[in-house]
Order: sequence, then C-alpha cells, then structure tokens
Amino acid sequence: MELFYFLLFGALSAVVAALELSKRNKDRIITSSTFTLFKNNYLLVYSLMMAGDWLQGPYVYYLYSTYGFTKGDIGQLFIAGFGSSMLFGTIVGSLADKQGRKRACVTYCITYILSCFTKHFPDYKVLMLGRVLGGIATSLLFSAFESWLVAEHNKRGFEQQWLSLTFSKAIFLGNGLIAIVSGLLGNLLVDTLAFGPVAPFDAAACILAIGMAIILATWGENYGDSSDNKNLLTQFRGAAIAIACDEKIALLGAIQSLFEGSMYTFVFLWTPALSPNDEEIPHGFIFATFMLASMLGSSIASRLMASSAPRVESYMQIVFAVSAASLLCPIVTSFLIAPSNVRGGGISFSGYFQIFGFCTFEACVGIFWPSIMKMRSQYIPEEARSTIMNFFRIPLNIFVCVVLYNVNAFPITIMFGMCSIFLGTAAVLQRRLFVITEGGSHKSKSSLEWIPMEMDTEAEPLND
Repeated sequence: MELFYFLLFGALSAVVAALELSKRNKDRIITSSTFTLFKNNYLLVYSLMMAGDWLQGPYVYYLYSTYGFTKGDIGQLFIAGFGSSMLFGTIVGSLADKQGRKRACVTYCITYILSCFTKHFPDYKVLMLGRVLGGIATSLLFSAFESWLVAEHNKRGFEQQWLSLTFSKAIFLGNGLIAIVSGLLGNLLVDTLAFGPVAPFDAAACILAIGMAIILATWGENYGDSSDNKNLLTQFRGAAIAIACDEKIALLGAIQSLFEGSMYTFVFLWTPALSPNDEEIPHGFIFATFMLASMLGSSIASRLMASSAPRVESYMQIVFAVSAASLLCPIVTSFLIAPSNVRGGGISFSGYFQIFGFCTFEACVGIFWPSIMKMRSQYIPEEARSTIMNFFRIPLNIFVCVVLYNVNAFPITIMFGMCSIFLGTAAVLQRRLFVITEGGSHKSKSSLEWIPMEMDTEAEPLND
C-alpha cells in the first residue's frame, strides 16, 4: 500500500488526538455501579451491531463489480436497499413496539446475517434479495436498539440525565472508533490476507451472531404503548400538519433530506471516482480514513456547541457551503488534470486530490450529525419527534433511489455536481433558518397546539 495513505491517516490521527487532549476536563456525572453495568452491556452490543454494519460498507460496490455487474446494475441493487428501508422504515418502529424491542433486535441480527450470506452468490436475484434484507435490517438498527435502551433505562429507574452518557458513548464508539477499526479489519482481510471481497461480510455475520447471543442471554423484553401504534396514518397526517404550520420544521426537514441524500449518494460514488480505470485502491483503509475525518468533524462540533457563540444555525451555513465545494473536486480535476487511460495500477494524481476533498466532506458530515440533532431538539416538538423524523426519511430515500436509478445515464462528474447543488441549496435554506430564528425564540412549541381543533381527537396518540 502506498505511503500516501499512511501519511494522510497519521496526519488526521494527530489532529484528532490534539483536539481531544486539548479539551478542558468537565465534571463527571456520578452514576451507580448498576447503571455502569447496564450501560457497558448496551455499549458492547451496540458496538458489535455497528461493527457488523460498518464492515460491509466499503466493499458492497467493490464486491458487485468483481462479480461483473455494471454501474447501472449496481445502482439498481443499491436502490433495492434504500427502497426497502423506505418502505419498512416507516412501520418497523411500530412493529418493534408491538412485538417487542428485544425481539426486533434479534430480528436485525438474523436478517443482516442472511443478507451477508447472499453475498456469496454472484446471482443478480440473490443479491437483490440480500439488498432487500439489508434495507430491513438498517431500519431495525436505527430504531429498535434505541427504543429498547430508552424503555429499559426508564423501567430500571435510572436518572434521565444518565441516558445522555449512554448515547454519547454509543456515538463515539459505534460511529467513530468501531467504524475505523472495521475499515482496517476489512482492509486486512481483503488486501493483506487476500481472503477476497466477500470476507468482510463473513466477518460481519460472525460478529452479529456474537452480538445476538449476548442479547438473548442478557437483555430483557420491553414493549411500547400499543395505543401509539393503532393509527399510523393519523401520525403521518399530524406530522404533515406540523410541517405546514411551522416553517422551522419544514426548513430543518428539507436541509436534512438534502444533506443526507447527498451523503448517501457519495457513499455510492466515491469508489468509482477514485478508481475510474480499475485502479487498485485499499478500500478499507480509505474508508477508515474517511471515518477518522468524520471524527475530526465531531470533535470540532463539540467545541462549537460548547460555546454560546456562534450559534448552530450560524456556523452550519459555512459547513454546508464547504461540503458543497468539497464535492466539486472530481469536476475540478476533470478539467485541470488530463485523465489517465491506463488500466489498473495505483491511484492517479487526480485521485490524491479527490481524497483530500472527500476527507473534507466527511469532516463536514462529522459536524453535521451532532449539530442537526441539537437543532432537532430545539424545533421539533417532543410529542411528534419520531413521527416527523420518519416522515422526512421518505423523501430522502426517494431522492437517493431516483439518483441511483439514473446513475448510468450521467457521467460521474454530473452526479457530483448534482450533490454539490443540493448542498448549496441546503446552505441557502440554513441561511433562511438562521434569519427567522435570530430575533425570536429558538425553541419550538412544546406541544401540538397549532394542530386544528378538529384534529384533536385524531391526533391524540401524538400527545401521549
């Protein structure tokens, strides 16, 4: 592997370490030993679940390409995953509440293991089935585990403030260190040990099986309030009214959909962008570098949010503008650097330049996640939080599916240009959000009092 990758990874590691070590020590929250055991058990399971997910990410496109599928075929396989998540994501939370959150978490493990198993077959229909199973698993990953944790935390009578400790640790481990370690492990299996591109999926299945065994042995079952799940249509109707009545919520949802849509499109595009002529690139190591850049962004975000100025609404305008500029790198290199026609070999000079741009984008992603969570806590009413958040995942998944469906019809530079335009639009909308919140209250209404009176009876589940 080329020295460039090690130098970039080392430089980012040094910057992240410097930022973390230079932070001021904050007073620690004193908790009980019982809570510590509960927290550590959840963190172990969540880390294993995220490892099973992160191990697969860098090699999905690569595996399909080694099976001889075209970019269009691979795009359709990705569409199946996002489409499955879109269809099942809106109802999987309700099913978890009715059938049990522990059972839903076990279902996640089984579904994802089956999805990993399908990767052994270079048959398009089998791989399509695997993508559908993967989409269902993704919906469960981002709903069932959090639902189980919150319910179990409250059932055991732990203080509400302690819940934030579990969440912060889970994000740091699951979306940071575990992602990096998974990328490095995948690179070890595929490139160093030469086990082939299906090896990370086998490793993921094994890790998920271990996590499932821990869930079955140590977790208790809990359920949601059945009254919350009787009328899903009413919940979506209430969410639509909330969006129509509060411009801040509408802007926040549009911003989230534009950014996440561009982010998921980038996940599909970065591999062909860095290896247009089938150059040999260390997918796992590059993925780990991207995750390290994301950790850098998260570290920057924690510093920004710790101070009263600048406000989140202010600095996020810059973040969106920088992210839009970073995804223009493939377009800039196509004009300034003559493309190479040599098949195979190492990464090209334009690839080096693009990696810097992509790392910048990932740093913006790292700033985006905690910042958007803070804005959601300010503007989305608690009574309808999950419904409204799920509501905005529908246009997000539709957007990604449309882009991937047409991925073979446009050059890759056009696709990156579209993402850059969407991110630029997000910056403009963020500016509007900043303007309308600058002089007034920064918090949304604490209840759905703006829902018309004739909706009171139908919207009752939202106010429980």
